[in-house]
Order: sequence, then structure tokens, then C-alpha cells
Amino acid sequence: MFASWRSNFFTGLIVIAPIGITIWLIWTLTGWIDSWVLPFIPERYNPSLLINDWTGIQINIRGIGVVTFLIFTMIVGWIAKGLIGRSMIRWAESLVLSIPMVRTIYSGLKQIAETILQQGQQNFDKACLVEYPRKGIWAIAFISTTAKGEIAARTPEAMVSVFLPTTPNPTSGFLLFVPRKDVQILDMSVEDSAKLIISAGLVYPNGKDPSQPPAKQPDTTK
Repeated sequence: MFASWRSNFFTGLIVIAPIGITIWLIWTLTGWIDSWVLPFIPERYNPSLLINDWTGIQINIRGIGVVTFLIFTMIVGWIAKGLIGRSMIRWAESLVLSIPMVRTIYSGLKQIAETILQQGQQNFDKACLVEYPRKGIWAIAFISTTAKGEIAARTPEAMVSVFLPTTPNPTSGFLLFVPRKDVQILDMSVEDSAKLIISAGLVYPNGKDPSQPPAKQPDTTK
């Protein structure tokens, strides 16, 4: 009976833990953004204070800062797309870049922001297998692009750039340039491959048993 209770507990934990942690992270992140944004809003325009004045009840409405930040960011983006906005941004950047210490900090932060946003817009092409760290040992990687520029010019064969993530944190890893012929493309999606990496091989795509061989593909060459 104890084994049954123990099994039920861990089964329930598997169900509750991801949901609870996700809610906690969203709640914490929302509160952090509120605490950072709301102090910049004048009291007479602060939505939280206005609602408290209207209702007469002290209510801490979480998320108002997030909504305010989103609206403000969209307005700035809309202005920045216009001719006047682009001119103002170029003028402000030239002013910032003329200050030695500030120039270094601003350039670094701008590069980080652009990298993160570009990663959100550009996804990896496919998941693949590459032999790493030596022949006979295979690792899951993600194909980025075909090698270009000097790298393509200095290599004797067609190369592809692949990102080899680490386990269990797939946000860190190695950039490898591998001959295209040495890359084995996987049928599983990038998302399923990421789950496999994060779980250290415990969670397989679609719940398939890793001991079962892959289904034989029909011969389409006939």
C-alpha cells in the first residue's frame, strides 16, 4: 500500500509541479515588472491608485505595470518606425555614442537586446545528429544555416552551422561548423528535440519508447 501511495504522490507531483512553477514564475515576473514600471507613472495617472480612489478599497492589482509597459513599448515602436522617429533615434544614439563610458554600456546592451529579439524571430531549421565529441558518439544539435562568407570560402566542402546545446540547460552550448554530409537530419521537431535534451533523454517525442526502433519509412523511389 505504501508503494501505491508513493506512486500516486509522484504522479501527482509530475502533474502539479510544472503548473505550479509556471504560475509562480508568471506571478513573480509580473510583480517585478509592476514594481519597476509603476514608480515612473505620476500618482494622478497611476491606474492602480485611480482604481483605489474610485472603489475606496486598497487593492493591489497585479499586472497593471505590465499592461502599461506593453502599451508604452508599442507606442515607442510605432514612433520609431516613422521618419521623424528614426531621425530622433539616430540623433540620440550619436549623442550617447559620443560619451566614452556610456557608449560601451549602451553598445553592449543594444547588442544583447538585438540578439534576443532576433532569436525570437528566427528559429532553428531542423534537429540533427552530429558526431561529438568524437567519432562514434552522437549528440543532438540544431541546424542554423548554411555556412557563408569567409567560413564557406576557407572550407573545401559544403558546411552547415549547427548549435549543440548542453543538458539540462539548452540555452548554452557550442557553435559547430560541420560538413553537410556528416549531419543526420532527424524527423522529430526542434521542440521535441529540446524536450529530449532538457530531460536528459528521459522524455522522448510523442511518448515513444526509446527501446523501439523507428518505424520504417515507405520507399518512395519506386
